[in-house]
Amino acid sequence: MSKASKRLSPLGAVGIALGLVGAFVGHSASAQDVAITGVTVATGDGSEPVENGAVLVRGGRVVYAGPASGMPASGGATAIDGQGAWVTPGIVAAITTLGLLDVGGVGESNDSSARNSPFSAALDVAPAVNPNSQHILVHRAAGVTRAATTTSPSASIFAGQGAIIDLGADPDAVMRPRAFQMVALGEQGGRIAGGSRVAAHVLFRNALREAMKLGEDARIPGRSSARPETDFGDDVPVDPRLSGEYAERAGDVLLTRFDASALVPVVRGEQLLLVAVERASDIRSVLALKKEFPRLDMALVGASEGWLVAQDIAVAGVPVIADGLDDLPENFEELASTQSNIGRMVQAGVTVAINASAMENPRNLNQYAGNLVALGRVPGAAGLSWGQALAAITSVPARILGIDGRAGTLAQGAAGDLVVWDGDPLEVGSTPVKVFIDGVEQPLENHQSRLRDRYRDLDTNDLPKGYDW
Repeated sequence: MSKASKRLSPLGAVGIALGLVGAFVGHSASAQDVAITGVTVATGDGSEPVENGAVLVRGGRVVYAGPASGMPASGGATAIDGQGAWVTPGIVAAITTLGLLDVGGVGESNDSSARNSPFSAALDVAPAVNPNSQHILVHRAAGVTRAATTTSPSASIFAGQGAIIDLGADPDAVMRPRAFQMVALGEQGGRIAGGSRVAAHVLFRNALREAMKLGEDARIPGRSSARPETDFGDDVPVDPRLSGEYAERAGDVLLTRFDASALVPVVRGEQLLLVAVERASDIRSVLALKKEFPRLDMALVGASEGWLVAQDIAVAGVPVIADGLDDLPENFEELASTQSNIGRMVQAGVTVAINASAMENPRNLNQYAGNLVALGRVPGAAGLSWGQALAAITSVPARILGIDGRAGTLAQGAAGDLVVWDGDPLEVGSTPVKVFIDGVEQPLENHQSRLRDRYRDLDTNDLPKGYDW
């Protein structure tokens, strides 16, 4: 996971450090009934935008999104005249460290890796997510409403259990804890495991087999299909740990009891496994794991050389969270990098989302998506249509993460996560003017916007800016 993990690192500028002094103010507003008209609507399902559209949200859920002529009676909903603005689903950012750090260079505020931990797969980011992180505020203002957040592999090839979070201004950021497990099997995985990909694959297979045997011996139950789902279908039981009669193991080889038990849902196909890999041959090796462990529910992360094995990926039915616009290799596992990577995989029938960890800030996702639209107009290159590009940062990552139909789309019944933009959201100059999460309008102020406003007026008659609050 050379690049994916390398860029799961400090997200923001130095100025964000000052945001640590801000006090969190809970956003206690309830879901609003909102009817937005006079807008261009893009539902995020891959279709092209609809002009003269409308969106209706009731009780925190999308009721309608499409041509204004088809909108049902809005009866009592707050009416908003969009005046030519654009409305899209909220951006779903995968993969990120949002909520896990404030200042990357200050260890006390950075929970994005655990290089000295005795645990690996058992690591669970959910308790560490900070909804008051300035990174969350900044990215919410950029139209990101949901994100998959995780630590970076450091002491082990396993990063641990990532969470899906919402970026709402309230104290309950974690939407789904332990939503996925992450493992590095490329250059970085080989380096961590002992200096070779050979060691990484042996360690990985050993871990899965330990988990498989442990789950059987300890009688760890699988997820019950009868368990009632939460609002977002989060069929996530209490973290499976051993207790009572089966609490002890005869002996650990490479995994602690907690790490092995954390991998039980993975080996059973009950928890998504994200595999960070770049090189074409490494991708083939990962796909081959499906024969040995057929129940694995996998997705690839990175996949800079995915276009070389696109047919194999498509046949395997494994989705990809791919780096957006790599055109030059950063290391030996990316020698075949090309900006056409995503376009060629999509043409081959692969389900592809754009990888947020491959850019400095996840808030640039819409810019990368727009660049892929432009790339499609370059002779000989492979890009995406406008609808495909928007879907690659909304409904497709939601589908890969298991929240499809609930986030990343303006489909009927989906969460009322929507963004009102002042122009085409895939154009670099467009910005959000309103953001709703679960039907609640969100504040867009953050440390960066306050700095902008503070220094916008440079009248020399003003007091020194240190006193201008």
